[in-house]
Amino acid sequence: MQENESSSTVQEYGSPPAETSASVDGASRLLRLAGLAQELGAEPVAEEARELAARVSEGRFYVACVGQFKRGKSTLLNALVGHEVVPTGFVPVTAVPTVIRFGEELHARVRMRDGFWRDVGLSGLKEYVTEELNPENRKAVDGAEVFVPSSLLSSGMCFVDTPGLGSVFTGNTATTQAFIPHIDAALVVVGADPPIAGEELVLVEAVGKQVQDLILVINKADRTTDPERAAAVQFTREVLEKRLHRPMGEVLEVSAAERMENRGPLRDWEKLLASLHHLVDDSGRNLVRAACDRGLQRLSEQLLAMISEDRDALQRPIEESERRIKLMKETISEAERSMRELNFLFMAEQYRISDLFLDRHKQFFRSASMESEAEFDHALASVPGGFGPHYRRRVMHRAQETARRKVTPWLKPEQEEGERQYRAVALRFVEMGNSFLKKLADAGLGELTRMPHALDSEKGFRVRSRFTFEDFIGTAQPPSPLRWLADIFLLLLGARKVITNEAREFLRHLLEVNGSRVQNDVLNRIQESRDRLEVEIRKLLHEISRIAEQALDRARKVKEEGAPAVQSAIERLNRLEREVSALV
Repeated sequence: MQENESSSTVQEYGSPPAETSASVDGASRLLRLAGLAQELGAEPVAEEARELAARVSEGRFYVACVGQFKRGKSTLLNALVGHEVVPTGFVPVTAVPTVIRFGEELHARVRMRDGFWRDVGLSGLKEYVTEELNPENRKAVDGAEVFVPSSLLSSGMCFVDTPGLGSVFTGNTATTQAFIPHIDAALVVVGADPPIAGEELVLVEAVGKQVQDLILVINKADRTTDPERAAAVQFTREVLEKRLHRPMGEVLEVSAAERMENRGPLRDWEKLLASLHHLVDDSGRNLVRAACDRGLQRLSEQLLAMISEDRDALQRPIEESERRIKLMKETISEAERSMRELNFLFMAEQYRISDLFLDRHKQFFRSASMESEAEFDHALASVPGGFGPHYRRRVMHRAQETARRKVTPWLKPEQEEGERQYRAVALRFVEMGNSFLKKLADAGLGELTRMPHALDSEKGFRVRSRFTFEDFIGTAQPPSPLRWLADIFLLLLGARKVITNEAREFLRHLLEVNGSRVQNDVLNRIQESRDRLEVEIRKLLHEISRIAEQALDRARKVKEEGAPAVQSAIERLNRLEREVSALV
């Protein structure tokens, strides 16, 4: 997402905080960097530098709300600002990052890919930022802003509602990852089932390495038991402290839904508000300054890489540049062929893994069936009789609870084994990708020194788990009026055994279906994760070639004008390099 446009436009909707000497200095450097980028023809860098300058001069900093999809992030932000300003729902809702900032009156606008803002009003916002109406961001929206008259935001803090990580829509995760460089602090929203794992943990780790201020929140506290939340709190803190190598603060337990409806206990809501106010009062200016420094560093590195590539292309013969690019393309073609060959090997690995998890599932079902039926028979003794349909509902719920107790603990070791199997397979792709990068580097291609290579196989699953307990929650009601009447007569006739036998069958069905769901989930995640890793390798290799080709095209045009033009261009690049370096 692009950041906000010039302060003159912002004034129309809200009153930004007063400028400080530090923010004025940082903004002026960013504007100077934008001018240098424009001189180099790097308009995207220039535009981002101008937008960051506006944000810095107004003292605005971004607190991103990050976490897995369905954590209730949008509801939490609505509750914090006291207005229902961003869409919420039971499916992955947010399609693009939405900035919630201070304004004198409620207002919303979206920025299209062409760079222009479009006023949409709160009622029209969902047309652009929800998956339902803008699936995978087909309308090409770069971002959205909502202006809210909230005292919490009046001192420069802006919330960012990010697309749910690991959503079924793969573009959502990429959008959230791309927004990381713009984050100044983070509101990390986790849950109790599961607390934090997989790709969600990777994102929080990436954010935590960039920013120091992380506020940890367990949302939907009204839907979990005290023991579940206590276990989730301990697990979340331990995992993040281990990954980030620093102590984590208190994990706050809240229910955004309760606060939106003004019901239920406050839980840790006041502590959450206090943490946010503390962020504004004690860290706000430092966060703005850090955002400025990060932006200058990141954007200047892009310009310096461009300058270096252009200068190298001017100084070497065209034929040598062409030879280097030809070598790049040959190596990339070789990589493509190897990946196709590796796909066949991977298919064999998938069959092996499928058989492995099928055997594990069979073993689980054999042991769980006997244990569950014995546990269920024992639980039946405590089920009161009464009205037939009510009795059916009670025993079906007992079957659900019994199956859940068996399947849930089994899920964790299955996922761990899935992670292990995936990493063993992914490592082969990572080693292949890095071997080609090394081959390019050994060939003397200096472009590699400016590329973020070294692919990472330790991220684990790169797509979300689709395992849910849907089969546990919708089957306890009698399926038809005839069934309802039959249950009445069964109880009148004393044939309770018919209902209990059906409940036992239902229990076996739950164990079988949900056990298979775990197996299928792991296999699907391995396949989709491997596909994404392959895309990363291809993208990285092609990016190297693209950079070199652009530099060569520019060098050709200059060299056509003769040696004086080449010398002048090199001197110009040297001057720009000195000026860019001096700004950082």
